[in-house]
Amino acid sequence: MESLIPTLAIWALPVLLAITLHEAAHGYVARHFGDPTAHLAGRITLNPFKHIDPVGTVLVPIGILALSTLFGGGGILFGWAKPVPVDFGRLRKPKADMLWVAAAGPFMNLLMAIGWALVFKFASATPQTAYTLPLELMAEAGMTINAVLMFLNLLPIPPLDGGRIAVSLLPGRLAWQFARLEPYGFPILLILLFTGVLGAILWPLIAVFRFVLATIFGFYG
Repeated sequence: MESLIPTLAIWALPVLLAITLHEAAHGYVARHFGDPTAHLAGRITLNPFKHIDPVGTVLVPIGILALSTLFGGGGILFGWAKPVPVDFGRLRKPKADMLWVAAAGPFMNLLMAIGWALVFKFASATPQTAYTLPLELMAEAGMTINAVLMFLNLLPIPPLDGGRIAVSLLPGRLAWQFARLEPYGFPILLILLFTGVLGAILWPLIAVFRFVLATIFGFYG
């Protein structure tokens, strides 16, 4: 328990920002392409409390962190916020614009990972204080959770963002058939998670991404 509390304190802000701003980005881009649904629902905001899902944003990440801390291991830390409502039929070009709306979430995670890399660089380059190590650990957490959410959501499994991107890019009939997989997307994801396949796919991608960030910003990550 003593080690769990500092872990939660370090991960809380990065996880909250990574999950909620991912959703806000979807709503902002949807409005840009003609769908005001998220705007009218008050979901285009940086206020994380508008996006928090008690289970996906709080309980699931805390549960994973607790199990990893208490029993060891490196499980995939992930979560979700309340999905931003998007009416794809109200987009100016529904099939084409779906790509940009879906890609907005992972792109926001990319930007946040870069932002946390800058925080890590700043913390490691300035004189050491009592706040240096906690800030570095928080930046490490921010890079990791955003990398996880970026690559996880880019998997071509409806209703993940990668699935919607695939629907946007596939020709009409094939796109319609692929979209019919959406009700089975979450069970598929759970099977991949519990069989270890999800980790085998994501961890190499995350490692390469972290290496690229470390190379670009000149630190060992």
